[in-house]
Amino acid sequence: MKLGYHIGYWSSGPPEGALEAITTAEELGFDSVWTAEGYGSDALTPLAWWGAATERVTLGTNIIQMSARTPTATAMAALTLDHLSGGRFVLGLGASGPQVVEGWYGQPYPKPLARTREYVEIVRRVVARQEPVVHDGRHYQLPLQGGTGLGKPLKSTVHPLRPRIPIHLAAEGPKNVALSAEICDGWLPLFFSPKSDDFYRAALEDGFAARGETPEDFEVAASVPVIVHDDVEQAAAMIKPSLALYIGGMGAKDVNFHHDVFARMGYAEVADTVQDLYLAGRKDEATAAIPTSLVEDIALIGPPAKIRDELALWEKTVVTTLLVRGDAATLRRVADVLG
Repeated sequence: MKLGYHIGYWSSGPPEGALEAITTAEELGFDSVWTAEGYGSDALTPLAWWGAATERVTLGTNIIQMSARTPTATAMAALTLDHLSGGRFVLGLGASGPQVVEGWYGQPYPKPLARTREYVEIVRRVVARQEPVVHDGRHYQLPLQGGTGLGKPLKSTVHPLRPRIPIHLAAEGPKNVALSAEICDGWLPLFFSPKSDDFYRAALEDGFAARGETPEDFEVAASVPVIVHDDVEQAAAMIKPSLALYIGGMGAKDVNFHHDVFARMGYAEVADTVQDLYLAGRKDEATAAIPTSLVEDIALIGPPAKIRDELALWEKTVVTTLLVRGDAATLRRVADVLG
């Protein structure tokens, strides 16, 4: 199992020590480095800026929000970064949720799977650069229909370094996970648990069946909190506030995909309680309502021996890469524990 470093998206400003952490990850032999975006910093600029200081690691977005850019704009960025990195770029995409898509980007959210399918198809065509891009879909039209009538099919002026840039899809629901296996080169899970491996393995198999093959190099890069600490409860306490935010506040009451992940995991009552408390503004109580067992299901926390023992469970799952976070010192300790 490979290790990757996920710097995530920014909070109020650039994360302190990011460049040191990224170069440390490469020094330690990490396979990949990933950036993200919410509704503040973007994913591409930090990846190019800090990635310029690396030579070997794969550089990926986890994730680019599809509604933030047209498919051709995303393809242009992918072509550019692939050239600049010498063929080390991986395009991680995600649909996000309706609050961000419609509230921040002003784009329609309905039919996210169908929209994703069209989006990926257009990106693939642009990167392949075999012919001018034409697409007559429900969500995207190239050239645009009903405009001036002057639009014409175009082909990228930039020739691709690679005719196919790997595309990974962030997904949580079974249909979206299956879609990642059908049309993409990898899946980016959030809040994965070895307990749920059979569920996700079945979803991936559905996608591979629709694809007509099971590619040997399909990647599953899971974001997994790793906290090396002698006290398990104290380690869990470092993660619980973030979980409360995602379970309780990252989405509307009836449309929160993160909440649904934990409900499927067997924590439906806990997830409902956390959501009710969080949306009522009682964030500390929402955090306190999360049991340590839930944290242990989706994270590796505690003393080194405990983490190594539990790592064996992860190695039996569909996950191919563990994406960890932290500063340079944390990465060194994690690398030492996980080998």
